[in-house]
Amino acid sequence: MEEVSSYEKALDVLSSFITLRSPADKGSKCSRFEFVFDYIKILDLEEPISKMKIIHVAGTKGKGSTCTFVESILRNCGFRTGLFTSPHLIDVRERFRIDGVDICEEKFSEHFWWCYDILKENTNEDLPMPFLFCFFTLLALKIFTAEQVDVVILEVGIGGRLDSTNLVQAPIVCGICSLGYDHVEILGHTLRQIAGEKAGIFKHGVPAFTVSQPDEAMSVLQEKASQLGVHLEVAPPLDANLLNGLKLGLEGEHQYQNAGLAVALCYTWLHRTGHLEITNLEQTSSLPESFIKGLRTANLQGRAQIVPDQHIDIGSPGDLVFYLDGAHTSESMEICARWFSIAIKEDSQPQDNFRASHELVQMPPDERSRKNSIQILLFNCMSVRDPQLLLLRVIKTCASHGVHFKKALFVPNMTAFFKFGSHALPPTDSQVDLSWQFTLQREWESLMQGNKGGDAKSPDGICEEVKDDSELSTKSCENSMVFSSLPLAIKWLRDSVKQNQSIRFQVLVTGSLHLMGDMLKFVKK
Repeated sequence: MEEVSSYEKALDVLSSFITLRSPADKGSKCSRFEFVFDYIKILDLEEPISKMKIIHVAGTKGKGSTCTFVESILRNCGFRTGLFTSPHLIDVRERFRIDGVDICEEKFSEHFWWCYDILKENTNEDLPMPFLFCFFTLLALKIFTAEQVDVVILEVGIGGRLDSTNLVQAPIVCGICSLGYDHVEILGHTLRQIAGEKAGIFKHGVPAFTVSQPDEAMSVLQEKASQLGVHLEVAPPLDANLLNGLKLGLEGEHQYQNAGLAVALCYTWLHRTGHLEITNLEQTSSLPESFIKGLRTANLQGRAQIVPDQHIDIGSPGDLVFYLDGAHTSESMEICARWFSIAIKEDSQPQDNFRASHELVQMPPDERSRKNSIQILLFNCMSVRDPQLLLLRVIKTCASHGVHFKKALFVPNMTAFFKFGSHALPPTDSQVDLSWQFTLQREWESLMQGNKGGDAKSPDGICEEVKDDSELSTKSCENSMVFSSLPLAIKWLRDSVKQNQSIRFQVLVTGSLHLMGDMLKFVKK
């Protein structure tokens, strides 16, 4: 019998941290923010954290992108970087990046067991073990201490004020990305409430930057900044002309806003840590080469990422292409749909080796012009979302660009949410509860029938049960299909491409970051 590695054991132990208790349950001892300071003392991390030169970033949309840009810029300036982000898509080690690379299994295991053993020995009924994200935060800071990084970039998990990353008392600079409605059951149902939670990362006298915000949110940020003596500035979107004709590493027009915030955060970090010799951004007519390279080479999986299917046996490359974006709010869904609509009309040829679309295989121009393209939506979202709102944003935004979906495919996530490691196997098809996917299908059919002027209340009348070669049941309607697993949906797409070799299939995959991870595991292995 094969011996289980220290890393696999660590992943199994991580599974024990996860409970079904909602983060919104403020009565839970495991979710009380003040405990984090006890954990820091137990781990003897107070002094190391006080010496860290931290950039702390909160927001509803764009946190991951902004942090990715910041890390890439400062790494290209010659600094040793530590980046803590969430969630991970494929491997938990993605959350802990040193110099732009996931921490290796050996180092992860070493630091994991150091933290876990000490906490296990020193916690009790009154001071329970930390909940999962809190443990990840503590582990990240232990890793960055041991690796002696020059700069730590911390992405807030949820909110800000009570997020475990807010244990940082003296960051170098703070950033607030675009604000909108997400996690309202935890953060509040108004932009004012949400902005108040996000502004909770402001620290007395520490400069902060944000992007253009709705008036309701901006007023709260300004109030909080004024109370704490924080110099708050609005960072303008990056002027594309400053890139000398090159493109950002992350796709989408909205990324220029995130890039502008990242540039402001990096400049302030350099200024406050005494590294002004690297750059002089008072000169607004150009960016330093290190900044341009950082912005150009930034890479983030599952966000505006174009992945051609490499495993389909057909004569022409590029006939099945997946457009992946983990949008899961109404605002981000609109941005995603706009990006997809523009991306599918652009030439397939990559602009440079570092763009997210660099994997896209170019088709000969004469062949490409002979082929028609159809658009497919592959979708799932969490049940706490409003599916009608999300799907309507996709339909309307794409339609405004002349893009209409031939079919929508709905699948459950394969990810075992409450398990890590080798035991985190997806359920078998017979165990999958598809009731939520059928709900999504009904919403889609209603929206489609409404758009066509039909009876929006009777989508079930045009649906039927079909069976594939494995005798697994699928529900197929006029405009949509439900599959019991992602592999079955991809098999259907591949079979469809083989049967229609005069057509290119362009598949937008969105609605859930968990779905992005599942897709990347499946199509890139």
